[in-house]
Amino acid sequence: MDFDSILGAIFNFNNYGELLVLVQNSIWAGAVLGLLGGLVGTFVMKRDLAFAVHGISELSFAGAAFALLIGADIVFGSLIGSVAAALLLGLMGVRARDKNSIIGVIMPFGLGLGILFLSLYEGRAANKFGLLTGQIVSVDTVQLQALAGTALVVMVALALIWRPLNFASVDPELAEARGVPVRTLAIGFMVLLGVSVALSIQVVGALLVLALLITPAAAALRVTSSPVAVVALSVLFAMTATVGGILLALGGRIPISPYVTTLSFLIYVACRVTGSVRARRGLNGRLLQPA
Repeated sequence: MDFDSILGAIFNFNNYGELLVLVQNSIWAGAVLGLLGGLVGTFVMKRDLAFAVHGISELSFAGAAFALLIGADIVFGSLIGSVAAALLLGLMGVRARDKNSIIGVIMPFGLGLGILFLSLYEGRAANKFGLLTGQIVSVDTVQLQALAGTALVVMVALALIWRPLNFASVDPELAEARGVPVRTLAIGFMVLLGVSVALSIQVVGALLVLALLITPAAAALRVTSSPVAVVALSVLFAMTATVGGILLALGGRIPISPYVTTLSFLIYVACRVTGSVRARRGLNGRLLQPA
């Protein structure tokens, strides 16, 4: 394949207007997931759970693959796998001296299960590939409503525990001394994170879910120390990467995930450069250390 063929596969905007009309639900779904990812991602960074997101995504992938194998709803299977992994990490991680070792055990187990289920599946190869790389085309109204409803439940729950969770994330020892239920909040947030991972997999797949739940918040932390600004920028960056990725993917023949992850990465690079310049000029004192 020559360079022109590669470029044509990535960017080809013939009949773009006609395609755009057909994927309006997908664009709305991407915006919802970007909003959710930006909000949840700020706490993922504060609580240093980037590695946990990857671990949860592997079991979410296994749940989705099993659902695909038995002919069940893939999103539901993904949710079951994610919540199970989140609960396991939440219950075991608070007692373990090194939670990363637990995550390191869960990740290959979940990935191995997912590969086993996909190997047994005899249906379309595109369905297998979509679980790993994401696929958010042809979203109908019912699917969009279910996605938006689930995301709304997560965001409402996050809003209800926002202040104590923020306190427990920044200074867990002091929060516990003040009577904040640190352990309960940790487990509750892990469940919300699990649901968010399962929903995000629809866009970027199990292997690249970090682009929605980590990179936007990490980019925001590079340019501001204001808690409010971090949340606002994280949401803005996540929605830009998601919706922008969907719009670009309409003009190509490759999965959506490379577009989303590339946009997310470019945003992070731009923020990192901006943050470095501001830091040298003494304009960017941070309250939180970014990844």
